[in-house]
Amino acid sequence: MVIAITGLNANDNPGPGVAVARALKQALGHDLRIVALCYEALEPGIYMPDLIDVAYLIPYPGAGIADLKERIQYIHQRENINIVIPNFDSELYNFIKITPWLQDLGINALLPSHKQLAERDKENLADFGKKYGFVIPSDHKIHTLADLDKAIEELCFPLVIKGKFYEAEICYTRDTALKAFHHFNARWGLPVIAQQFIKGTEINIAGLGDGKGNAISIIPMRKLYITDKGKAWAGVTIEGAELLELARRFVAATKWPGGFELEVMRDADGKLFILEINPRFPAWVYLTAGAGQNQPAALVKMIMGEEITPFGDYAVGKMFVRYSWDELVDLADFQQFSAFGQLSLDKVIV
Repeated sequence: MVIAITGLNANDNPGPGVAVARALKQALGHDLRIVALCYEALEPGIYMPDLIDVAYLIPYPGAGIADLKERIQYIHQRENINIVIPNFDSELYNFIKITPWLQDLGINALLPSHKQLAERDKENLADFGKKYGFVIPSDHKIHTLADLDKAIEELCFPLVIKGKFYEAEICYTRDTALKAFHHFNARWGLPVIAQQFIKGTEINIAGLGDGKGNAISIIPMRKLYITDKGKAWAGVTIEGAELLELARRFVAATKWPGGFELEVMRDADGKLFILEINPRFPAWVYLTAGAGQNQPAALVKMIMGEEITPFGDYAVGKMFVRYSWDELVDLADFQQFSAFGQLSLDKVIV
């Protein structure tokens, strides 16, 4: 089995790739070869030989579909890829677009449609909530400073300023909101999103849908430690029938295929607000394996056509604590990848 994955960065805003690779290696072991598809030479996953067998540089999503196809065809000729699992929001549009072409090559994936992807987008989340009956915080799409001032007037402080794809900042003054607007505009483009601030307990739910309206796996997690970018650096699995039901309703309403994450806030009255819907596995997805529901492994089985029975119980009180690890590599490996865009475990490049 040869599986290609993206999202191998592991900084303070980590991608899911390393966790996906770890979960797959745990389930499939020596029967698995993992091909890392990377955008930068300093993505740490490239240099983790226990998880990654070979790494290749691929073009940024902004380069377009033609460049992506050309590069994947080159990699596929050398690696004979069976499955690809994209792990970044910003790359999904391109991968969905080329899905029929990938299937012609013999590369399988389970991805949402462009309609499903757009429907749960941050800028469309309020309409999504109205359509399916979910509680969503009020928001504004910001294109100009006038839009920002209108959002401040209607939402009041504090409010949350969010980038189109990633990152968010709680703002208490117009100056901090203005700074966040310019930062997210420069980094991710327009629109920037201003969202009502909801005070409460933040809960994330990792899930897996079969594309037919059935939830194969649902694992809720409460954040215990949060970075300045709002990312969970520690968390614990929790029970809650209302959380499982919320995720099941999402899957049933959208017929979501593949991995997803619901970012939820529970206020003092117990009301559940959906803050974001991420269209891929979260960076903490290895916790699902520790809790007894290995979501990446289940996804692979689904893609390969196996009949998967939805998981039942999971381990409540299973905790993860993320940590930094200095991976020591030879400078020659970095130079090899930087110069040629590929690096294999045995350092032999054909």
